[in-house]
Amino acid sequence: MTFTLHVDGDRWRSHTAATRDAVRTAISAGTHRHAEGDLVPVAKGNGYGFGNERLQREATRLGLTRLAVGTVFEAAVAVAQYDGDILVLAPFEPADATAAKAWVELAHGPHAARILRTVSSRPAWEVLTDGPGPVRVVLEALTSMRRFGLTADELVELLDADSTVAAIAEGRIVLEGLALHLPLAEPHTDHRLDPGARWHDSAVAPAPPAGATGRVIEVHAWGLGWVNAVADLSDRVTEIASDLTIAAMTTSAALWVSHLDDGELATVRRALPEIALYARIGTRLWLGDRGAVSARGTVLAVHDVGRGQASGYRQRRASRAGAVLVIGGGTAHGIALESPSANASARQRVITAGSGVLDAVSRSLSPFHVDGRQRWFAEPPHMHVSLVRVPEGVPLPAVGDELAVDVRMTTIHPDAVLGLD
Repeated sequence: MTFTLHVDGDRWRSHTAATRDAVRTAISAGTHRHAEGDLVPVAKGNGYGFGNERLQREATRLGLTRLAVGTVFEAAVAVAQYDGDILVLAPFEPADATAAKAWVELAHGPHAARILRTVSSRPAWEVLTDGPGPVRVVLEALTSMRRFGLTADELVELLDADSTVAAIAEGRIVLEGLALHLPLAEPHTDHRLDPGARWHDSAVAPAPPAGATGRVIEVHAWGLGWVNAVADLSDRVTEIASDLTIAAMTTSAALWVSHLDDGELATVRRALPEIALYARIGTRLWLGDRGAVSARGTVLAVHDVGRGQASGYRQRRASRAGAVLVIGGGTAHGIALESPSANASARQRVITAGSGVLDAVSRSLSPFHVDGRQRWFAEPPHMHVSLVRVPEGVPLPAVGDELAVDVRMTTIHPDAVLGLD
């Protein structure tokens, strides 16, 4: 194998188990009974470098009965291996024709009862409430992330609708809770909800916990409103369900939250002791101990290159004597793929500007380390290998040696993951 991910399995699994236990402790903080809720591991995209199927097996090993995936397409694959409930994070959008077709196929499959849809718009909700069901749904609120979600006014209107009450009473919709996707950075705005939305009565609502972070304040406000809204909805559904002699009905006051640390989860638990908390966690769970994981590229060839000698597809000449290494790891593995920099500080902006100048003159620093230092690409990476220049005088690795690689775990696709099988 030429581009591999090496994992210290015992250390990595110790970290994931410790994270699970810490989250469970936070979720039950300050309660006199085991609080409902749990850690919900996220396995999406490239599986954080490990692959989604491997993470699904690890979730089962951890005894976690709920899993979050990114898309309906990922859910269609996950149901064949993971036996628990699967929450699809990308909102159900009937206007997305390709995804809608995949949803139809999944809904008619043998695992439909284990799938939870995220709904973040009124049109999507109306499609489901008009349908035959049953469909398990998590509604998504429009938080300070401003990506997907329903505003407080929209949620009130949606939950007050007779069609909503009827769909739940007749068992066509099973309401599983409210999703709150929060920013990684501290929110900048005041997230107390508009009293005009009738989400909760601000005059009598409990104040946010003392010293709470912006994320906790936001969750607290949404949680107060959600508990009240679900209680009202349950009363209306019970009346109709009784008239219709419906045997069972489910509405849930659960909150499905992302990007809260354990201290924030514990604060929310103490402030909202009767609500179920499901903490959706990916990066902290799988990548929280980076020392347990290392990416490596295998040296496949070593070529001496004199000053001015050309190499590669683009025949770029070497500015000095040395060697060109052919190393396993190219664009197909995620090498040299990166997201735009956030540039939150002046130093980061200077670094980004300097990198842009180097790119303009066809100089790009590779992620491969030779003799303790990152070395320059000879040219942009190929699909499966990279050509890297090493200056004269630097000790050269041998064919078959593995070199350390600095990569983003959310973009890599290694040929093999070693240490977890």
